[in-house]
Amino acid sequence: MSEDDVRGALRRRLGDRIEQRLAHFVDMLLAENAAQNLVARSTLADVWSRHILDSAQLLDLAPPEGLWADIGSGGGLPGIVIAICRTAPTVLIEPRRLRAEFLQRAILDLDLPHARVHHGRAETVASVSAAVISARAVASLDGLFEMARHFSGPQTCWLLPKGASAQDEVAEAKRSWHGTFHVERSATSPQSGIVVAREVRHR
Repeated sequence: MSEDDVRGALRRRLGDRIEQRLAHFVDMLLAENAAQNLVARSTLADVWSRHILDSAQLLDLAPPEGLWADIGSGGGLPGIVIAICRTAPTVLIEPRRLRAEFLQRAILDLDLPHARVHHGRAETVASVSAAVISARAVASLDGLFEMARHFSGPQTCWLLPKGASAQDEVAEAKRSWHGTFHVERSATSPQSGIVVAREVRHR
């Protein structure tokens, strides 16, 4: 699909107001990317498909309510996109100061009072129970489960885009972790997968 096709599909699914806020966020992301490397420059021409749709597709796999915790939010992908599209509480976890400051500006500019930034590593997040935990290009499954297990529970849904390595990472994680795991094909790349995990706990 072209970039216009992607925007049109998101507008029809999410409504004009959300599509307009996503467009505002895209403008912010592109401007900030000139100051700090939030996304690869090679993906900027396809920002709607490579980053916005790639983030928004997680909504179809998630429960509609409850706290969404996004680890390593970076440029707000998927965290800011998720906060634009849903009104349930969202926490964006980002250890790098400049990126955390950009996320805070985005929350204010986009009027997202249900979202907040945790400037620090996932290991320093208070032990709250997240309904959803996401992470895009942050660490291995084993590493993610280890760093965030203190704010996950039996009902937590983990949504972890993993590219072509998804099945291999699930097999490796099962050596140390119990849970139910499956891989959804990404809507933006047939070679990529999204690991969906529940009831994750140490063996």
